[in-house]
Amino acid sequence: MEQRANIKFCFKLGKTFTETFELMKKVHGDDCLSRTRVFEWYKRFQDGRDALENDPKPGRPKKKNRDELVKKVREMIAYDANLTVRWMAEELNTTKDMIHEILTKDLDKRKVCARFVPHALNEDQGIARVEHCKDIIKTARRNPSFLELIVTGDETWCFKYDPQTKRQSATWKSPGSPKSKKLRFQKSREKTMLICFYDSKGIILREFVPQGENVNGEYYLGVMERLWKRIVRVRPEYRTPGSWFLLHDNAPSHRTVAVREFLAQKQVCVLQHPPYSPDLSPCDYFLFPKLKLAMKGTFYDSVTQVQGAVTRVIAAISQNDIKKSMLALVERSQRCIDAEGMYFE
Repeated sequence: MEQRANIKFCFKLGKTFTETFELMKKVHGDDCLSRTRVFEWYKRFQDGRDALENDPKPGRPKKKNRDELVKKVREMIAYDANLTVRWMAEELNTTKDMIHEILTKDLDKRKVCARFVPHALNEDQGIARVEHCKDIIKTARRNPSFLELIVTGDETWCFKYDPQTKRQSATWKSPGSPKSKKLRFQKSREKTMLICFYDSKGIILREFVPQGENVNGEYYLGVMERLWKRIVRVRPEYRTPGSWFLLHDNAPSHRTVAVREFLAQKQVCVLQHPPYSPDLSPCDYFLFPKLKLAMKGTFYDSVTQVQGAVTRVIAAISQNDIKKSMLALVERSQRCIDAEGMYFE
């Protein structure tokens, strides 16, 4: 109250806000109100306020008033779920605490962030995802070893620097410790593309696309030829035509006539993968995220170092984890069916 009186006194003398705040600091020292609070009261006196006391706070509303507030808040949220507590409190002339209590206790609401999805699926794409998942589950039930006979693969970029996730940079702190600061970095422009194929037994083919080379139909045909030779050498049980299944996405380079003719010539059973479905590809929901998570936050001096790190991380993945990732395909397919073809958590 004393400091408010002093602010009023300085305003009456014609002092500016800056002069008022400097005088307040000289008089009250460390006990002086913050700059924001001094400005708040200076502005009130400037607007014609005379009293030094706080504004009367509204008490807990009566039952009838509270029911009306709950109804109005429910209508506001139904109209626009992005409204803030502050805006609703000002609009309804009540406190933020009251609005928050109504939202959380009366309406049982929680404010959550939107989830990013790979693509806005249309009805036909959702149906295609459901049909694919039903085929996976049906085949797995008919053939218990089906999942162990799938060879899956894809391409992904690996960067010289990939920033840590927010959770990775979290640290344990004491209550009085200052908060850690983190610089905002972006992915580096220098990168290398990894192509990897594996089955439930482990990695079959791992290679890096040469710098300046594009993964077009011609290049991917060469990948398929090298994969076939590698399978014949390291998976002799797959030499019999139709003894294994190839699962890769429907990228344009994967669907060229030359690639399809080669796979048909070798009598490779190709599982049709629905479009925009990384959540149904073992590489996208297991291998690549696990690889990149281990490399985040590390600066590599050259592309050669990036490739070496990729090789080490992949080699360190246990065969048991790889097998689980393939077995998870049935469980994820069921979740997709339950979600009626839409993306699931």
